[in-house]
Amino acid sequence: MRIGEVIGTVTLNRSHPSLVGASFKLAVPLTLSNLSGAAPILGEELVVYDALGTGIGSRIAISEGGEAAQPFRPDMKPVDAYNAAILDQINLDDSLNT
Repeated sequence: MRIGEVIGTVTLNRSHPSLVGASFKLAVPLTLSNLSGAAPILGEELVVYDALGTGIGSRIAISEGGEAAQPFRPDMKPVDAYNAAILDQINLDDSLNT
């Protein structure tokens, strides 16, 4: 699981029927340097399935790969990245970086 920041919304022309009721967001995964403010946010964007209703600028927990479809059993959805949580606050412990 990674932490990311939502930077946009994906608009679909058509979608798989199992995806009704949610949206897709464009998110950038964040590094520790990004989270601490020591580096600008750069990275490859990814499309995330969002059933929680995040907005642009939100920090989210991203589940990827096979684990991204796990919350939807037995009705598996064709997703590769899933918004597992909206993060209200992130606390970094500087003592772990020594």
